[in-house]
Amino acid sequence: MMQNGFILLPKLKKNSLLCFTILTLACTNENHFKPIPVEYPITEKSDHVDLYWGEEIADPYRWLEDDYADNTKEWVIAQNKVTFDYLDKIPFRDAIRDRLEKVWNYEKVGAPFFYGDWTYYFKNDGLQNQSILYRSRGEGNEEIFLDPNQLSEDGSTSLSSIAFTKDGSLFAYAVSVAGSDWRDIYVMDTESKTLLKDQIKDAKFTGISWEGKKGFYYSTYAQPDGSKLSALTNDHRLYFHQLGTTQAEDLLVFGNDATPRRYVSGSVTEDGHVLVISAANSTTGNELYIKDLSKEGSTIKSIVANMDNNHGVLDHQEGWLLVQTNMDAPNNQLVKIDLNNPRPEKWQVLIPEIAQVMQVSKGGGKLFATYLKDAISEIRQYDYEGNEESTIELPGAGTVSGFSSKNTQDSIYYSFTSYVQPGSIYKYSIREGKSKLYRQPQLDFDPESYESHQVFYNSKDGTKVPMILTHKKGLALNGKNPTILYGYGGFNISLTPAFSIANTVWLENGGIYAVPNIRGGGEYGENWHKAGTKLQKQNVFDDFIAAGEYLIREGYTSSEYLAIKGGSNGGLLVGATMIQRPDLARVALPAVGVMDMLRYHQFTSGAGWAYDYGTSDESEEMYRYLKNYSPVHALKQGTAYPATLVTTADHDDRVVPAHSFKFAAALQEAHKGELPVLIRIETNAGHGAGKPTSKVIEEQADIFAFTLYNMGVDFGGKSE
Repeated sequence: MMQNGFILLPKLKKNSLLCFTILTLACTNENHFKPIPVEYPITEKSDHVDLYWGEEIADPYRWLEDDYADNTKEWVIAQNKVTFDYLDKIPFRDAIRDRLEKVWNYEKVGAPFFYGDWTYYFKNDGLQNQSILYRSRGEGNEEIFLDPNQLSEDGSTSLSSIAFTKDGSLFAYAVSVAGSDWRDIYVMDTESKTLLKDQIKDAKFTGISWEGKKGFYYSTYAQPDGSKLSALTNDHRLYFHQLGTTQAEDLLVFGNDATPRRYVSGSVTEDGHVLVISAANSTTGNELYIKDLSKEGSTIKSIVANMDNNHGVLDHQEGWLLVQTNMDAPNNQLVKIDLNNPRPEKWQVLIPEIAQVMQVSKGGGKLFATYLKDAISEIRQYDYEGNEESTIELPGAGTVSGFSSKNTQDSIYYSFTSYVQPGSIYKYSIREGKSKLYRQPQLDFDPESYESHQVFYNSKDGTKVPMILTHKKGLALNGKNPTILYGYGGFNISLTPAFSIANTVWLENGGIYAVPNIRGGGEYGENWHKAGTKLQKQNVFDDFIAAGEYLIREGYTSSEYLAIKGGSNGGLLVGATMIQRPDLARVALPAVGVMDMLRYHQFTSGAGWAYDYGTSDESEEMYRYLKNYSPVHALKQGTAYPATLVTTADHDDRVVPAHSFKFAAALQEAHKGELPVLIRIETNAGHGAGKPTSKVIEEQADIFAFTLYNMGVDFGGKSE
């Protein structure tokens, strides 16, 4: 039978893929580009039904959750063929890719760090797939220490964590293959650069922390039943690996069947005296434990026995812990805890909470509090007694990162960036209290031709929300500027100004890049975060929609020239927004999104996101709230949705690609409009971290080409 232009077959034989032809690219914005024919695969539908709180919910694309199945692989191939056939026909796609390669091709050098007699730093000559770890001793004499590009032919193997012993003689590093969160850990003698026999297989969500030169701590899950990339992983454990032994002999330090924790980490304080253990069941709130490593036979001691707040240990000094916490301080405070009497009522406040959210770091015997004032960094220096000493002058309004060092260093190397300022490295002298430029990249982009300014707008409920707009100077407010509205809104994550190489190509083509700091993020502390969680999640979507409406109302753009973009939790944001307001934007770009809100907690460690989302199991009210905005379930048959390019990757084991698969299949069925709704599935890639440069450039070129073509905007700054 026919419905909405689709041939619906209630039951199809396994692996069957049928196609039909439609034409894309409507002309509602005087778009004179030639329509591109699209043939969508008809995705097989099953009769699978789940029961939620007495209500039957069909899940016809459940089979796409099996990432190892042959029919899923065939579906991926078929969808990619449709997508890349479409992209291949965009006349300026190659020009965008060429321009991206040109602007990307400049030397990028990270901040230096010091171990033993060596200075280490990461460097990328320009288009290398992975940055190389170099080192030098004294002036010059640069040498390659570790080159991840040699670990795979296509550059898809990346470094994820590194750790030196205090004397710098041993080096441990974790490797990710094809973007997966599973890691293998190796150990190297730094003088000879030879690998030791020690090797850890399949660590996940792990740091590496040395205890002297005896061995190191790491975290992992047991191998799951079923797919390694999608099966549940809920029981995280901390292990100690002693050098010279096998992984099978590693000591279980924390975690067991009786008291499972979803996220466990362990780190040794800089003085080597204390092992700090953090344990949590969600992405917000953690227990805190310590073990005195200076005393033989000491046991693990509880410092914070609940997960109601966030606690992070900054340093240890003579029996006192310095801890950043948001207990009784939603914007964070720094406290001092006596390990002999760690009860919260005995905690001493060193740096109190103020109106701006705070993150504290240390270096050279000083404390540095980074405050966010409307998403812009400000830094103040304190001594270890909590006395404020100075406010640090920064190069401008932007974002500072890496403002920390060892207690023995007298300088700090930090990065400063903004939406128009490429990340530059500065050296801050703690004694002099002054910064000077250390390294500045040279690339084919003139920051002086662009401006980045902050505006405020009101959301649906009257909440004032900040947004930073970046574009060419002298922009005409004529409603015809191609605009990307980018958002996230979750997990206490702050979107602060940061330079993007890819965005330079968008900006020089006359585009606007707009980033609102919507609720759910951390820009204004835990209260701002909570205002966008669970039964208040709609605030996030309302804030994002209001941002788009502001841009249209003020003449920056119009619906015909607006694209909405976001990844991961931001992919959910885009999916929910395009369904609730299909008229808002011309283009939707959801990347690696959480799209099935009824089942997200059934994959990998997804249950840990319940603090932000809630789950369909916890109450009928929560179930119905989730179903109402869940992109897979909220699509309306016969609706004209924006031109949509869903992006995901086959090795994403953070937000499994089944989310995007099911959403794309459901969208192609529900969509009635003439604009294309496609999915681009990267192979040998994961959630995003460690993706090789070549793949990043290809993906960005495809996204920009798809977006501009469907807006009717030529590449080169001309609107057709």
